[in-house]
Amino acid sequence: MGIYLNSGKGKFTQNVNSAVYIDKTGLIKYTNSVLCTNQKCICVSRPRRFGKSMAANMLTAYYSRGCDSRELFAGLEIAGEENFSQHLNQYDTIFLNMQEFLSRTESVEEMLGGLKKALLWDLLEEYPDFRYFDDTDLVRTMQDIYQNTKGFFVLIIDEWDCVFREYKEDKKAQEKYLDFLRDFMKDQEYLALAYMTGILPVKKYGTHSALNMFSEFSMMNPRQLARFVGFTETEVEALCEEFRMNAEELKEWYDGYHFGASESVYSPKSVVEAVTSGVCDSYWNQTETFEALRMYIDMNFEGLKDDVLCMMAGESVPVNTGSFSNDMTTFHSKDDVFSLLIHLGYLGYDYENKCVYIPNHEIRGEYVTAVSVSQWGEVSKSLKNSAETLQAIWQNRPQQVAEGIEQAHVETSHLQYHDENALSYTISLALYAARNFYHVYREFPTGKGFADLAFLPRRKFPDKPALVVELKWDKTAEGAIAQIKRRQYSEGLSEYQGNLLLVGVNYDKKTREHACVIEEFVK
Repeated sequence: MGIYLNSGKGKFTQNVNSAVYIDKTGLIKYTNSVLCTNQKCICVSRPRRFGKSMAANMLTAYYSRGCDSRELFAGLEIAGEENFSQHLNQYDTIFLNMQEFLSRTESVEEMLGGLKKALLWDLLEEYPDFRYFDDTDLVRTMQDIYQNTKGFFVLIIDEWDCVFREYKEDKKAQEKYLDFLRDFMKDQEYLALAYMTGILPVKKYGTHSALNMFSEFSMMNPRQLARFVGFTETEVEALCEEFRMNAEELKEWYDGYHFGASESVYSPKSVVEAVTSGVCDSYWNQTETFEALRMYIDMNFEGLKDDVLCMMAGESVPVNTGSFSNDMTTFHSKDDVFSLLIHLGYLGYDYENKCVYIPNHEIRGEYVTAVSVSQWGEVSKSLKNSAETLQAIWQNRPQQVAEGIEQAHVETSHLQYHDENALSYTISLALYAARNFYHVYREFPTGKGFADLAFLPRRKFPDKPALVVELKWDKTAEGAIAQIKRRQYSEGLSEYQGNLLLVGVNYDKKTREHACVIEEFVK
């Protein structure tokens, strides 16, 4: 075994032996199905810490020739497949982490030179006795080995897109890198499988793609590989039972990536940190800093700021992903920015309805941090004041609540502010801080109707009162309270035993003012 050729099962053994290991070996069933076919080139793009490297380690352990991995895979999903043994440890497998080579060098040219030299060292060490046409030419050497052995190669590339992230503006370096990958893989008979993974999908290269032989599975459309994007809801529920965690709390913190009819997907790194520590918190900043998000939302594209505020208030917004160039510098509109944020994990994508949204509580917190230090100025005032607005509800100070809602109205004035639905987005923004203490529900089923907004205390805040909020448009706040009582909304909160605060809010179209009434209701 070499460093890059048939490197073995060591890394995947560490993965399997970790405190939390979720069996994703079902992915191998798919890769086995495309071996030596026109679909043998696969590009899987995911955000950081969504299991890309683990999958690469798994494939390396399974395919590497000369590495006996049977015991390691025993009991895992793939071991039950009919062709499990047929492909187990049968291929010369090359594993490359492109970031490793890039970090050691000062240019893409130097990086590629070092990569070729390292691979040739392993290949010629493994096959020293063949007659080579040019043993300094990587592709020709692999062709010669294949001609002599008739043995196929499996090529696994992690961090394939690092050049586009670190040489964002250097188009010539990017093209040189793409040309190398194309020559290395396109139409090469020696390849049984090429599996690339990174954050970005394959880069569009001028009027064509240098890597158009790849089938792409991205955060926009992972297709049949959706359940391998992160942890599924079923998998997280099993972890919650094992580690005695609250499944509902983990769902609100880390769920939110949805792909058609497939199970919803959770951010895996954050789930692991939460269940092993017993604490639901934001672990996103261990892999990304909020400055990365701020840089993109500060871009001065028309409508971008308004749409971000809508999403922070719980709304989805339409997006056109067709113009995205699959890099981190080419932006023509807010749609291109949102497309990149999908791939970075900062937005969820509804493929059917072609819209984006903030997926969960953890990511929403990143937006709040980014907005608070952004170039938006006063636009984040209501977010900063939301804790005071919440305190005003708890302390029955309706005038201050109305003022907080008014500030949020100023910030969401781009919305068509002419119905209770728009008013609910405004209040969601005004009471953003409530998400730290409550599970927030819109159109919550209660008694004989639906409450516009319901705030139910999180398990660790049993002393907080539940809130039922009713909205009125050009009527009265008192009328909103009366409707709560008339429809017996409190009966729908039977699982919550304790104090309830009834909150009525009205917007007067003539005066353009908000009014609020708060009453305590003890069940």
